[in-house]
Amino acid sequence: MGLARLYQVCLEETPYYHVVSRCVRRAFLCGDDHASGRTFEHRRKWVVERMKYLAKLFSIDICAYAVMSNHFHIVLKVNNNAN
Repeated sequence: MGLARLYQVCLEETPYYHVVSRCVRRAFLCGDDHASGRTFEHRRKWVVERMKYLAKLFSIDICAYAVMSNHFHIVLKVNNNAN
């Protein structure tokens, strides 16, 4: 069973967090799938736009991000005035 964010996030110690999300079973988020010959590069823009939208919605600042073929990394800063 997971822990509530209240017990995982401590803004007094650090407001910066590194978040990773990964696709499984040879699924491709972006880029070229050499096995099938298909390209999923059009999704990269979708992912970046969604990150920006969610950052506004959840009152966080995205300090850095990288969107790779089957995963992405985000370094974010949680605003102290967030409720």
